[in-house]
Amino acid sequence: MKADEFLKISEQFRLGNLVTESSHPVTANLSDIAAKSTELGLSTLFDVDKDVVAKFDELVANDMFSQAAADVRRVWDGGGRAVFTGCGATGRLSILLDGMLRKYGAEHPELDIKSESLMAGGDFALIKSVEGFEDITAFGGKQVEELNLTDKDILFAITEGGETSWVIGTAWKALEMGARVYFVYNNPDDILRQRVIRSREVIDDDRITKINLTTGPMAITGSTRMQATTIELCYMAAVLETAITGDGNTPHRVAVSLREMLDTLHSPDVLVPLARLAEAEVKVFKAGRLNNYFASDLSIDILTDTTERSPTFCIPAFRPASDTSADESWSYLYVDADTAEDAWRKVLGRDIRAVEWDLDTIAAITDSESAPAHHEVIKKISKEKILDFKIGRDGLYLRPPSRCGGASAVTDNISELAAGTFFAEELAKAAAAGAHTGIIYIGNDEVVSPVENSIVVKAALPEEPFELDIIKRAGIKMLLNAFSTCVMTLMGAVMGNFMVHVVPSNLKLIDRCARYVQHLTGLDYETAVRELFDVIAEIEDDMAAGRKYPPVVETCVKRYKESL
Repeated sequence: MKADEFLKISEQFRLGNLVTESSHPVTANLSDIAAKSTELGLSTLFDVDKDVVAKFDELVANDMFSQAAADVRRVWDGGGRAVFTGCGATGRLSILLDGMLRKYGAEHPELDIKSESLMAGGDFALIKSVEGFEDITAFGGKQVEELNLTDKDILFAITEGGETSWVIGTAWKALEMGARVYFVYNNPDDILRQRVIRSREVIDDDRITKINLTTGPMAITGSTRMQATTIELCYMAAVLETAITGDGNTPHRVAVSLREMLDTLHSPDVLVPLARLAEAEVKVFKAGRLNNYFASDLSIDILTDTTERSPTFCIPAFRPASDTSADESWSYLYVDADTAEDAWRKVLGRDIRAVEWDLDTIAAITDSESAPAHHEVIKKISKEKILDFKIGRDGLYLRPPSRCGGASAVTDNISELAAGTFFAEELAKAAAAGAHTGIIYIGNDEVVSPVENSIVVKAALPEEPFELDIIKRAGIKMLLNAFSTCVMTLMGAVMGNFMVHVVPSNLKLIDRCARYVQHLTGLDYETAVRELFDVIAEIEDDMAAGRKYPPVVETCVKRYKESL
């Protein structure tokens, strides 16, 4: 029945022709490459980031920054806000951009920099995707409506594929409310216009400014958390920096430093220790043990990477403190803050913003038949539920060193590793319990590990300074993307460059899973969809409860090949 329902609307979500959903030739044999050499696997992943550098150079040559920067400056001068909206990886990017501006604005109150960020499903979705939320245009509109936008504001609707219903909903609502609207995306206009009606309507509307950032296929097929979101980060941060400083040469300086940063990541000084750390983490996971990360100013960066592993590679999501029945996530983040609320404020750069709609509100923007089901989902993503993820010091008891096989600190501030600091104490506890320890540092100071035998990864930054630390953010993102992808490739979650463990948590991902089954079995699309839904029906209770379940695509393929 559910398969029939999906097939009726599948034309709206069949996205196999999009560039972001195609296979990158550089990584076509990634799983074999990484199995032979972890360093070479990492290097191959960084090779695809050259597409980001090339695209940024093209944007500079075509002066794609000055108008957007001038519009942002005009908004701030008029007392308005820069608003960023996104879903999944771009939702996390939106929160990062907002946090970068809030931090700088707090240091320079005379500039009166105002910003906001919205993610599909609210801040809960930072941790775990909210079932079906991104498929509903009206939900995007409703979240934006609550910001009370006016013609003083500017909204950047950011979507990797250019087709996400929720993000498109934020653009339409902002336009309706009088705000200036930019649409930022990563697929060619002609393909989007031909394949996706909702995208064509946005692209063809002259009231919306379009910023096309197509870099090509992703390093892992369809994994837009990688190059698509990286170029969006670089573009948006360069626009905002230009708006702040008024320096029209900023994009050129970013381009030079971005190339230098990627060269550093490609160097043996980074590749060798990063490969060692990846191999150590794989050993932890294969032994059935856990890994903890510790962060402070880079907490949103590491949170983004660790939580995105769950839907991409079918591993348990972060587990709330009150839930003892769900499986524990393989990796977890702890922030240098006393309580969960303080930790979340540090991650977000603002107070928690949750979706907390009652049944009548939901019925008014959807339909009465589906409203109760949506209401049940929304009751599970409140501020109270977010605070149940204890990512501050008050949650350390949940994952003690005795149960963990690894611990790593991620920092841009060398003083955080000094004796007596949070990082030093937690790494020492882990080492005393027999866990491997690691340090990922992005910066130019000398790294002295607080514990013996730590694996130290140092990524030196270019000397060129930026007010918003653009290159630092882009560098740590590329490093973490390659690292976690390589780890999960070594764990068997990638076949060639297909993420065969991807979780079908929304309509776009159901289509992606069906296409993977098609590709790996030779079945026609409709049959692949039905096989997929048969497997989903068997494991949906475990999915909902956060318990371990077999990867859907891999299970379909095995059943077909073994005639089960």
